Amino acid sequence: MVRTPLTPHERQRGERFGALLREARGDRSMVEVAAAAGLSAETLRKIETGRAPTPAFFTVAALAGALSLSLDDLVAACAEDPAEDGFGGEALSA
Repeated sequence: MVRTPLTPHERQRGERFGALLREARGDRSMVEVAAAAGLSAETLRKIETGRAPTPAFFTVAALAGALSLSLDDLVAACAEDPAEDGFGGEALSA
């Protein structure tokens, strides 16, 4: 099965999501957060760097739980271009 190439919008959304995770992680190590979410550090690294811009729902949910982020806040911050939706990455209060 061949995967459909991602659109520029999907890649940008993945980059925003990765940046959001890095910000929410703060001083915690990538290994610590990945372990808390039940993921490998390499998986988290790929997501944070945008190399895995469309992680599975349960991966996103596990990361949200490990970082004390609500899924609603993640959607608000990542679903649209921050310049268009007015959030500008400030939707989170983590």
